[in-house]
Amino acid sequence: MAVEAIALDVHAGEVVTLLGANGAGKSTTLRAISGMVRPSAGSIVFGGTDITTLRPDEIVRAGIVHVPEGRDVFAGLSVRDNLLAGGYVHRASQHEVGAVHELFPVLRERGDQLAGSLSGGEQQMLAIGRGLMSQPKLLLLDEPTLGLAPLIIERIFDALEEINARGTTVLLVEQNANVALAASDRAYVLATGRIVLTDDSAELLGSDVLRQAYLGHAAASTGGGS
Repeated sequence: MAVEAIALDVHAGEVVTLLGANGAGKSTTLRAISGMVRPSAGSIVFGGTDITTLRPDEIVRAGIVHVPEGRDVFAGLSVRDNLLAGGYVHRASQHEVGAVHELFPVLRERGDQLAGSLSGGEQQMLAIGRGLMSQPKLLLLDEPTLGLAPLIIERIFDALEEINARGTTVLLVEQNANVALAASDRAYVLATGRIVLTDDSAELLGSDVLRQAYLGHAAASTGGGS
């Protein structure tokens, strides 16, 4: 999905949600911020510095970490080695490992286990934990609850609340609008590459305006041709 005419702000200490139907441009927006795709126009500014042309590893060093959709753990490495791989930029120590273990105790229990043998929920916890090993100022989370059971979703969002409480700003892409809005401060709704609605999450939660923006544009994007 091509993204155009998007202007969004994420302030330090916030949790901000990007909502929209499949193909609205949410994941593309995160990939642009993390340097995985290069914008053809416009700019991305982080902490007062233009990062638009930086490489992904330079963006990680600047303090932005992207946990993409699909978990994408190193299946042939142990849980412990996955975490250590996530901390290579800042040469993370056992202190960072311990902080992740506090957040997701199951990762301590599974430390010697191959990441590929974990359940889907455990792999998602590992993917988030690996991202936290780089000590991000801004964490980009793309569909962290996709395909997970309700109990695991609850655990993921409890962890998200704690991550934010520890001082990490979060930009979240999530299909479950109600859960995402309940966990965030503000939200943007995207449709066909554009922002069509923005407001405080509490105002949008359960509102007819959100339903019309979300479902109306979704219907328009899927009806009548390719």
